[in-house]
Amino acid sequence: MATDFAVLLRRFLTSHLAGLRGCSPNTIASYRDTFKLLIAWFRDERSVPPGKLTLDHIDSVAVTAFLGWLQEDRHNSVSTRNQRLAAISSFATWMQTEDPARMACWQDILAIPVKKQDRPAIAHLTTEQTRRLLAAPDRSTRQGRRDATLLATLYDTGARVQELADLAVRDIRLQHPAMACLTGKGHKTRHVPLVGNTITLLAAYLEEHCLDQPGHDDHPVFFNQHRARLSRGGIAWIISKYQAQIDDPPLPRASISPHILRHSKAMHLYEAGVPLPYIRDILGHVDLSTTEIYARASTEAKRKALEATYPGMVTSDLPEWNQDPSLLDWLASL
Repeated sequence: MATDFAVLLRRFLTSHLAGLRGCSPNTIASYRDTFKLLIAWFRDERSVPPGKLTLDHIDSVAVTAFLGWLQEDRHNSVSTRNQRLAAISSFATWMQTEDPARMACWQDILAIPVKKQDRPAIAHLTTEQTRRLLAAPDRSTRQGRRDATLLATLYDTGARVQELADLAVRDIRLQHPAMACLTGKGHKTRHVPLVGNTITLLAAYLEEHCLDQPGHDDHPVFFNQHRARLSRGGIAWIISKYQAQIDDPPLPRASISPHILRHSKAMHLYEAGVPLPYIRDILGHVDLSTTEIYARASTEAKRKALEATYPGMVTSDLPEWNQDPSLLDWLASL
């Protein structure tokens, strides 16, 4: 006979997340993986087999110990730890109405704080590095033309890798004004303009694969040799393949993920003077504060702001720190 935890967890993952909230398959899979780890932790660390795990076993003490196990034994990052806590907190929020007798217990779980984490600098490519990466595929071959089109589309749209993988022929419009319709988190769609060389590459690519003919609207734009849509891992592999071919010392050693191209597009737009609200809409951010990270991270924008504020002042005009201590006073007076 199923335990109360098993019954309610199934309802949470199916009726609540998939049905009522309409969460994406990726979100549901992430929540499911969290509870798989939690069940395994109870089995291995608390000697509670899955068939005997009940709601009474789940409290703030157990959840806190589980989060510690993730970091200490599994060596998970703070970000992953917080993500697992978010899934459990979502379950606890739902359980307050499903199990009001233990509401205080669920509220104790909700009171577990997220852990602060260091915010690394946003990794992105320079415009020259981006040009080299996009020019790396051999366009004399069929696969090279596909890869060149894929890289150009990924960069030009600033798409998340899953958004690119899900892109269907019906989502591409090459007539003026050319655009791509991307479906992102929470099934939200947005229209991103396509420009210049990307339009030319896409037009030639769709024609070469006969995808511009009627009846192919639902066909994936980018697919493998079995004509199945490329996976996120497949797209990441394509990027790493051409990264290794570039004769630029920093690039072969760098970790270039599909998301790095998204960051690069945003940084290049910001440094070109595109207003943040437009960049937010292109990237599909819900809140403008999320997009503001590019403003804070842009060294080039800071340099231009300093030049505009203090015209005529260049770096060479400043004395060396170890030669002129008065520089400290000068900076303090700004």
